[in-house]
Amino acid sequence: MSSSPPSPSFWHRPMVARSADEQHRASTMLELFFDLCFVAAVAQAASAFEHELAAGRIGHAVLGYAMVFFAIWWAWMNFTWFASAYDTDDVPYRLLTLVQITGALVLAAGAPEALEHEDFTVITWGYVIMRLAMVTQWLRAARSDPERRRTCLGYAAGILLVQIGWVVRLALPQDAGLVTFAVLVVAEIAVPALAERKTTTTWHPHHIAERYGLFTLIVLGESITAATGAVRAALDTHAALGDLAALVAGGLLTVFALWWLYFAQSAPRLLTSLRTALLWGYGHYLVFASAAAVGSGLALNVAHTAGHGHLSDRTAAAVYTVPVAVFITLVWLLHHRTAGLRRAADVLHPVAVLAVLAATYAPSPILTTGIVTALLIAATLLLAARNAGSGPGQTAAH
Repeated sequence: MSSSPPSPSFWHRPMVARSADEQHRASTMLELFFDLCFVAAVAQAASAFEHELAAGRIGHAVLGYAMVFFAIWWAWMNFTWFASAYDTDDVPYRLLTLVQITGALVLAAGAPEALEHEDFTVITWGYVIMRLAMVTQWLRAARSDPERRRTCLGYAAGILLVQIGWVVRLALPQDAGLVTFAVLVVAEIAVPALAERKTTTTWHPHHIAERYGLFTLIVLGESITAATGAVRAALDTHAALGDLAALVAGGLLTVFALWWLYFAQSAPRLLTSLRTALLWGYGHYLVFASAAAVGSGLALNVAHTAGHGHLSDRTAAAVYTVPVAVFITLVWLLHHRTAGLRRAADVLHPVAVLAVLAATYAPSPILTTGIVTALLIAATLLLAARNAGSGPGQTAAH
């Protein structure tokens, strides 16, 4: 039986704004495919980060990782918010999205060179490919959405100008690299705020929250994959099973707790204004980067336990505990502080952050961190149960 040909509207649809109140809005198969391809770039960045850390170049590793991860995160974030407002799912939209995926794979190929040798040539061209595809998408939206034409053209012009800056940066002396990078990052971040001053795009709060949650899942999953590979390599070198067991147990407890912590929040209720949405969306740079770094830190500690690397015990532990502390802090700030909540339970997160950092000096830092994060989840659940039991019309006994 032959399938019927696609309808004419499939080939090209006007790129009109989707309703922000659309019911049952969920991620599309193309968006999920987009995320899975982007995780290749995350994996390459995390692997190169781990390699630099293991070589003892801590400052160089952190700075390079922050720069590379910005390119990954910003390109992903811009596509996500655009798709929330203008996903037509016609042939031009799909083809342009596949171009962005191609750029992400080019970026992934250039991540090791950027991190290890400060050669940003390949990663810059991959990034520019992704961003120029977005310029085309915004021009399509400007043509079909007269009400928001000025906003769409503002995005297109702003993105295009900044991409010219990234290409010019490649020709500048290496001494100017960090300064020009910072200037261009500020310019990139300013584009959405400037473009949406008059008329905002119709992004969907529930769709945005789901998209961010799915990418968090992928990044946490990549952390587990990286750690699994490190454990397998350590076993091949006949590392002590007892030491590895403590690392594996602590790592699993930590990742499970970070997952629980993130998805215990109700993000859509926070996304009520452009200012709050930008703050929440931008803050996820550190959420995603720290989640991926947790896997690098765990893999490095496994290798360190097996006798590889040039780091001291404390430094190796800090490479793991600091990203965990950053993740907990950012989730707490984004989901509680932005909502203006003032609850007794809020004190648990700062205390847990201090305990995680103190775990750096514990005899078994990874296992201690896992226990601390598991206790954080247990404490929040107990407090939530107690608050629910003592709500209006109920007694504490209930």
